[in-house]
Amino acid sequence: MSSSSFWLLSVRFSPCDERAGMHPSIVPVFIRNAVHSCSSPPGVKMGCRRTDCLSRPLSNLFEKLGSTVGSYPLYFFVIPLLITASLSGGFVFLKDREDNDLERQFTPKKGPSKVTRTFVRENFPYNTSMFSENRLYDKGNFASLIAVSKNSSNILESPAFEDIVRLNEKILDISVDKKGFSQVCAKANGKCFSNIILELIGGSETGITYPEHNHGSGLVFLGSALGGVVTDANSTIQRARAVKLYYYLNSQETAAEASKLWLREFKALLSDEMDRKYIDVCVTAILFHLCSQKIHTVDGFPLFLITYACAISLSVISCLRLDHVRNKMWVAVFGVLTSGLAVVSSFGLLLYIGVPFVITVANSPFLILGIGLNNMFIMVSDWQHTHVNDPVPKRMGHTYKEAVMSITITALTDVPKFFIGVMSDFPSVQSFCLYTATSIIFCYVYTITFFGAFVALNGRREASNRHWLTCMKVPSQKSANQTEMYNICCVGGSYDKFTGAEKKQPASNFFKDYYGPCLMKPWVKGVVVFVYLAYLAISVFGCFHMQQGIELFDLAADDSHVTKFNIKDRQYFYDYGPSVMVIVKGKLAYWDKDKRSQLQACIEGFKELHFIDRDVYTSWLDSYLSYGQEKHLNLDDKNVFLSNLPPFFDLYPFFKQDVNQTGDVIHASRFFIQTVNITKASEEIEMLKILKSTVGRCQAASLLVYNHEFIYFDQYDVVVKSTIKNVGVITAVMLVVSLLLIPNPVCSLLVTCSIGSVTVGVNGFMALWDISLDSISMIVFTVCIGFTVDFSAHVSYAFVSGEKPRPEDKAVDALSSLGYPIMQGALSTVLGVSVLSMSEFHTFRTFFKIFFLVMFIGMVHGLVFMPVFLTAGTCSSDNDEKHEEDLKSSKF
Repeated sequence: MSSSSFWLLSVRFSPCDERAGMHPSIVPVFIRNAVHSCSSPPGVKMGCRRTDCLSRPLSNLFEKLGSTVGSYPLYFFVIPLLITASLSGGFVFLKDREDNDLERQFTPKKGPSKVTRTFVRENFPYNTSMFSENRLYDKGNFASLIAVSKNSSNILESPAFEDIVRLNEKILDISVDKKGFSQVCAKANGKCFSNIILELIGGSETGITYPEHNHGSGLVFLGSALGGVVTDANSTIQRARAVKLYYYLNSQETAAEASKLWLREFKALLSDEMDRKYIDVCVTAILFHLCSQKIHTVDGFPLFLITYACAISLSVISCLRLDHVRNKMWVAVFGVLTSGLAVVSSFGLLLYIGVPFVITVANSPFLILGIGLNNMFIMVSDWQHTHVNDPVPKRMGHTYKEAVMSITITALTDVPKFFIGVMSDFPSVQSFCLYTATSIIFCYVYTITFFGAFVALNGRREASNRHWLTCMKVPSQKSANQTEMYNICCVGGSYDKFTGAEKKQPASNFFKDYYGPCLMKPWVKGVVVFVYLAYLAISVFGCFHMQQGIELFDLAADDSHVTKFNIKDRQYFYDYGPSVMVIVKGKLAYWDKDKRSQLQACIEGFKELHFIDRDVYTSWLDSYLSYGQEKHLNLDDKNVFLSNLPPFFDLYPFFKQDVNQTGDVIHASRFFIQTVNITKASEEIEMLKILKSTVGRCQAASLLVYNHEFIYFDQYDVVVKSTIKNVGVITAVMLVVSLLLIPNPVCSLLVTCSIGSVTVGVNGFMALWDISLDSISMIVFTVCIGFTVDFSAHVSYAFVSGEKPRPEDKAVDALSSLGYPIMQGALSTVLGVSVLSMSEFHTFRTFFKIFFLVMFIGMVHGLVFMPVFLTAGTCSSDNDEKHEEDLKSSKF
């Protein structure tokens, strides 16, 4: 017998033949051993090659598992419930596991600015008796308010300014445990750090200049105290729209409790003082940030419940049947419940073992809901293609052979991706990935146990022809002896007598009879290719306009004190941004005139930057050189330079904090430059990049730049790199899994390429929808990209599993089987999570937007692009065509 005829005789039907209306039993199997071959017959082209040496034994294994679940459903139903009940006790520790620290969770663990901060902390420690705002190496312990005039364009005029003065007096009168503000404040020269603008205006001082003003023995900087300022030609203030006041508290541990109590009283007082007669007031404090994050975490639970309620409703509606025996309403309910059990079990387990619960984790249940719904609709679809007269174990075996194999492919791509994410440099990403990966594992296990068991129990009900609601036996045919109402409400159990399976839903018939054949027409394929190219063009355009950066107040609610304060801050105080330390790292001969000139040239390079105000500059060295000129000192001499530093520091004690000196060695020193016109997060990113490049150009000394806000700016470089790395990992994992489990290398490659296509599309449309790339959107984007490939993988696997000879027929069969389930899963999930679009938190709204883009673009890829490209990338073999003729003859 020739090799080709040997192959022909060894071909068997897959369950896909049942979907075509033919039962496997009618096809003779002559040679069973050839079934398990990993290679295709000679002469078969690459696009037709089947590589099923792993997928076939796994399918057989799942078939046996399904049969077992169908035989003993009660065990598989009860055990997951008991596991969930025991693990749910972990939620007792939820409050203890919450971690609301923004810096710890949303900045890179090994960010360069954290390294710089360590250097600053070691070389320039705090002098608690000489508090200086610019010299803080962290955010500090403070409360702040912004007052904006209601009825005037000038807040410095009465009665608006008098209103500010009265409010300030109330704040200074706050006392806790018999300690007033003077006992808990940060001090300099024995006095509380004060809001100098109140002294200047309240003291009737005239000719106040901006941004710096001569006051007392030196200059005071007003750029951070006044906003919306208008000056004349001499820089004298004419009017201002807003005033910002700071109340810095003692940061020592001994005063920590008193400071916290004072901030609580500050919050309580200002809650009643927001809407005054002449001014609008916005407030913020370290304590407010913590409260906002805690509210954010709690806010996710009602949204979670609402979303699941919507998902159950939508799933039930899509699974309703007019036939009262075949109705799948309870199947839909328990399908959604499966996702809920998976979330409870995974979260409870991780809370038991002490994994931090951060605000990003609140997004995980919505993702698991999407995965669970997708799995449910795939299983229901395959169940409906089995023969209704077969025993339940046999029906479950056929269902698991196809559905669980498809579900396994997607699970094997999702889980490794999230466990790799645990190695991220962002702790918030680590926690999210760990919670999500564990949830996906539980969701997978519960789908093939708990949900499968309920499908089997529901199958037993159907086999007994019992009503879906009352479980009473009902006739399968209408009776003339019964009332019309009885025949409408109490009759069911019909099925397709030709195929032996349940009657197809109108939507499935639509995909088989109308949509699929139409999509396979040559001119329609041409239109699809044109639409795809247009989609890519728009996506690439959007990618080039992607913005980076996150406003920290986006992590709080829209109506929170933190958000309102930061919006006003951006609106009125953007003229002057953070003060930046320029640090000389290491030893330098400051007394050497040439070295000094080279260093000053480097500093001049900073002053020339467009976002630096060259006139606002603080330098201990320049002040020391001026001091030397006044005293007629030769500061080019090392001994003279070093010996006169102590009296200089006695005269100007703040400068002593800018020099780290031991004996005759200066280990490090720092200067201060002032940024201007920083209006949004993307400009902060650009600012830090340019500052670092300017540092790299300085040859005179090793320099560093630092401000405590740079800790948050570090995330932007890491976000881009992490996103690219994550997409690369997802692609590699998907390629390996596809090659192993999808028995066609060309289809595997197309599924992998769809990741790149969806990635470009989601990125591009994110930009067009005003979604910036930041640590939050990176998490959601990475998660969703891995999830959306599920659609393409399901369609590709169904396509490859089909036994029709022509690729077009395979595509139509795949769409007939999976088109409706994919639409059910996508639409139910999107409509379910649409409640997030109404959330007052930016995090949840971003999740909805990206999730919507991913689901919609993924669904279009699975139902439109992939079928067209699969038919173009594969072929029909002569063997398959001959096999089709043999099938027709055998069936006849």
